[in-house]
Amino acid sequence: MTLPLELSARLGYAQNGLDRLAEHRDDAARMEGLRASPLARTVVVAGDIPLLRRAGDGLDALFHLAEAEELGQLRETAFLGLDGDAPVFATLLDARAPDDQGQSALVSIDLRTLAVQGLLPPPALGRLAQAKSLLFWHQRHRFCAHCGQPTASAAAGWRRECPGCGAQHFPRTDPVAIMLAVRGDRCVLGRQARFAPMMYSCLAGFIEPGETVEDAVRRELHEEAGVRTSRVRYLASQPWPFPASLMIGCLALATSDELTVDSNELEDARWFTREEARAMLEGTHPAGLGCPPPIAIAHHIMRAWAVDGQEP
Repeated sequence: MTLPLELSARLGYAQNGLDRLAEHRDDAARMEGLRASPLARTVVVAGDIPLLRRAGDGLDALFHLAEAEELGQLRETAFLGLDGDAPVFATLLDARAPDDQGQSALVSIDLRTLAVQGLLPPPALGRLAQAKSLLFWHQRHRFCAHCGQPTASAAAGWRRECPGCGAQHFPRTDPVAIMLAVRGDRCVLGRQARFAPMMYSCLAGFIEPGETVEDAVRRELHEEAGVRTSRVRYLASQPWPFPASLMIGCLALATSDELTVDSNELEDARWFTREEARAMLEGTHPAGLGCPPPIAIAHHIMRAWAVDGQEP
């Protein structure tokens, strides 16, 4: 697959390439024909953890549909798209018990570990991310938000319908602004208590109703670190299946050196020089400080400024 030129296409979980056939999801006959195809395969999520099969020295994320139904209690299925002529589905099972001392041919590995350790090729990670986010939505939207009645899956898993009031519900993606404030040769990085020791990253926060991406960037930077900013520039976006977000990466121009850390949001935040940011990206910071791995958009926002010289 030839990747597009934009940075977004090179980030973790972003490579997918399936033809989603969105215009055919309501065609029940077409969808049933795809299910019946001998080429049809499915990825499997048990609870919220992908289920894979050991294949020689590697892992295989695809199962025959009949195989998947034998692996556990089936909860939901959804059509993800076509890989050439091969239909690809997503199957949700109940959470599994831990594998018996690794003797099983099956293994459960969370998506973050799969990406960080490079256990699957990028397109397989993209499909699993699509599946995990969609199936997460199904797990938590079984009842109508309007009347409280149980809902049913429709449109090949891309809609839920209420038989009581007729309301239709669609998968949710939560937009998150993630940004690097820069001023001259310095940038602002912060850390939360849950981060790995010594790791600093870009600041981030959910975009609120009635708010532009740019305003969310400015608001979050001021709320979390007391940083006032003016110009905001979009860089890239990344599907982030933890559980179902779209990370929208930006650079922002700080208008002063002021920094006031909100200790309820952050354990620490500080100004770093461009040289320090480069060292963190390369794993050579003299104090042992680090940053998120290359699967995360934060890594690439830092690199865009510190290495590639991009500015807001």
